[in-house]
Amino acid sequence: MADPTRFRSGHAGNAVLDGFLALADEWITRTPNEGGAAWFRGAIADVMHASTDRPLAVAIGLASRRLGKADLALTPHDKARAIALRPGLDPSEWSISQLARIAFMAASYTGDDAAFAVRFDSFCTTAEINELISLCRGLPVYPGAALLEPRAREAVRSGMKPVFEAVAHRNPYPSEIFTEDAWNQMVVKALFIGSSLWPIQGLDRRSNPHLARMLVGLAQERWAAGRPVSGEVWRCVAPHADSEGIAALVHAFDIGHDKERLAVALALQSAEAANAATTEQLPFRNAIRYLQDRLATENIAWSDLA
Repeated sequence: MADPTRFRSGHAGNAVLDGFLALADEWITRTPNEGGAAWFRGAIADVMHASTDRPLAVAIGLASRRLGKADLALTPHDKARAIALRPGLDPSEWSISQLARIAFMAASYTGDDAAFAVRFDSFCTTAEINELISLCRGLPVYPGAALLEPRAREAVRSGMKPVFEAVAHRNPYPSEIFTEDAWNQMVVKALFIGSSLWPIQGLDRRSNPHLARMLVGLAQERWAAGRPVSGEVWRCVAPHADSEGIAALVHAFDIGHDKERLAVALALQSAEAANAATTEQLPFRNAIRYLQDRLATENIAWSDLA
């Protein structure tokens, strides 16, 4: 196990930063690539003690060459430690080189949130796509979270699906930092680019009436154009369904096949506490209850219906 005192940012109030660097050290140094692990430790030390950003740029650029692109082999205990360190932190889909790049960026912090935000933005501006994905996945562990929002919002406006998902998926940052307008735009953008909603953390907690109306409008546009509508839409509509939203739920159920109808049923089940009257207004209440029994019996989740 890595020595938790090996890497310290040296700044009060950065327990998450220090804890993350210790985890990164442990997870990388237990890989079979001993030469890569030694390089990682040396590069971290260089970044921490550098007077310029050049060591950081070199380390980020060489990470995949020195460490490879294999996925992190994390145990359930590793994942639990990540969440204990920082609620919502989910490195389950990170690669070894991505973890290293995030660690290098985190290690460059010198106690000045504004300076770190400028550095982060600068590196994101010039990064190639794999580097950008890595840097964005690290948003939950960086200091000065609010100052990083412009770059995070730029990433979710990206037309590159992997960059969008680096911020939107398995990441607590958007649900904690984004304004309602930015949040709603991110959710709608996910549907436009064919990205799933279920890996978005805080999706139910951040649902709101404006988003529900936006998604109903999107569904209506797609139906008019003869295009399919993701069943995940109803998860965000059902808790705040007005008369138009209820009409959309009815239409989705009427024209949908089994998967779409199960999505409507799951959305209504999840939303019942928030909007219990919705189900009572539907003409297919008995069918919904039957489908909800199936959801429980077959253990069907949103990830199965996306």
